[in-house]
Amino acid sequence: MELRHLRYFVAAAEARSLKLAAENKLHTTQPSLSRQIRDLEEEVGAPLFVRGAKGVELTPAGRVFLDHARVMLSQAEVAVQSARQIAYPTKPSFAMGFMIGHDMTWLPGALRLLRDDLPNIHIVISTQNSPQLASALLHGGIDVAFLRREDGSADLAFRTLVDEPFEVFLPADHPLAAKPFITLSEMANQTFISVSGTALSLSGKQPALRRAIDKFLHENDVMIKPSHEVDNLGGVVSLIVSTHGIALLPVYAKVFLPDTVTTRPLEGVGPKIDLSLGYRKANPSPILKVFLSRVNELTADVIANHKGDQ
Repeated sequence: MELRHLRYFVAAAEARSLKLAAENKLHTTQPSLSRQIRDLEEEVGAPLFVRGAKGVELTPAGRVFLDHARVMLSQAEVAVQSARQIAYPTKPSFAMGFMIGHDMTWLPGALRLLRDDLPNIHIVISTQNSPQLASALLHGGIDVAFLRREDGSADLAFRTLVDEPFEVFLPADHPLAAKPFITLSEMANQTFISVSGTALSLSGKQPALRRAIDKFLHENDVMIKPSHEVDNLGGVVSLIVSTHGIALLPVYAKVFLPDTVTTRPLEGVGPKIDLSLGYRKANPSPILKVFLSRVNELTADVIANHKGDQ
């Protein structure tokens, strides 16, 4: 498997058309792209696309693979940019990390903020899961990250940006989808899908998202054992489709939803989880200091834009 295969796969998945991806994004021929996709599917050992008259759609395996492909490409780009910056240090560099999905909301404003004050810096972007971002912060791979409060290291500092509510994610044709809200007792009788409890954080504990879900269920005396566990949100959504199950997730995960999946609020007061800005306390970067001085402004802008979209 080569990075070329991953780039071709992501382009086809985003365009939902081999023809459009080949012509508009990759500047190659459709037969060539088709061969690359077949080679990738053979390497993975599973079909990643369903071909149809209107284009291509991701299979459940393809949706899971898409998240990982984006992370791998992002990490490869970070590696290249970091090496170039060391070899040719013409501009000060600043590396930002975003949880997958949150980059759509927070990245544009973060870039504007930096470009306003520091137009001549080199910015590197990385998108990963929260435990991976915390590890990258700790080891100096990135300067700042939008992530959960992953505990386990006194060397990291966190500033809460927003507290995100949860909703129930379920198939659009599920009987509970016809209800205005869903009770915990109704959830207890369903196939329940959760994020993995074995994708360890810095502390060796479960990821913050899994701990928040389990804590909420425990505090409400509801015993729900996950029928399936996945280490990324794309995989959770794929399992909702394939198993006709339900999941409890932060509302930002709606960016991953196909038309066949919808959400409903919980009855009463549901759980919340932080989205925080994390950084290493000993990081001497002057760019980091500028960024931290304007974080409140960034948060206010994002919240205002979100309300305007509702």
